[in-house]
Amino acid sequence: LYTYGGYQVSEELVRRAQAAGYRTIVLTVDLSRLGRREKDLRNNFALPSHLREGNFTVNTKLSEKGSLLTWEVLPWLRSITTLPILLKGILTAEDAELAVQHGVEGIIVSNHGGRQLDTALASIEALPEVVEAVAGRCEVYMDGGIRRGTDVLKALALGARAVLVGRPILWGLAVNGAAGAHHVLELLRDELELAMALSGRPTIASIDRSLVRLL
Repeated sequence: LYTYGGYQVSEELVRRAQAAGYRTIVLTVDLSRLGRREKDLRNNFALPSHLREGNFTVNTKLSEKGSLLTWEVLPWLRSITTLPILLKGILTAEDAELAVQHGVEGIIVSNHGGRQLDTALASIEALPEVVEAVAGRCEVYMDGGIRRGTDVLKALALGARAVLVGRPILWGLAVNGAAGAHHVLELLRDELELAMALSGRPTIASIDRSLVRLL
């Protein structure tokens, strides 16, 4: 969920999602403004003028995304849905603590693929600080840079409950549709299983921080 066009548009999306059987709302909080995406600028990338976002009943603009994004969005969001709420885009202990105080069920440590704030910490670098700050009061996930099963292993070792995978799924989808996306997940699972075996960790619960050396 982004706060496209203000709360009214977002409320419609949330209610439709809950009615359709979705089980969690993931609110992206690191896009109050669009970052300077130099690749897009160099390539002169822009959506054709005749296209619009397909899930909306009204026209919106990307520039409107996140325009009303403050911590006050969480009480409002809680008032319109009974679904668990995860915050995506947390990178610091301070924001993790505020998220817990606002009663979220989970935090997704993410730097938005490095496309928002140049030179920001990588998600894997920010993960230990957030895990320590949360101290088990909600679940912590990590998003960004997952390309191999060993990446999953490192994230779990640093305290993530699970990881999110974006671009590899899109690559698999582009190559072979749903079967391609499924194949990517199989590759990651098999690589994780092998990495666990070779590092002497027979179960997910046995993965701990001793597997990772922070330099």
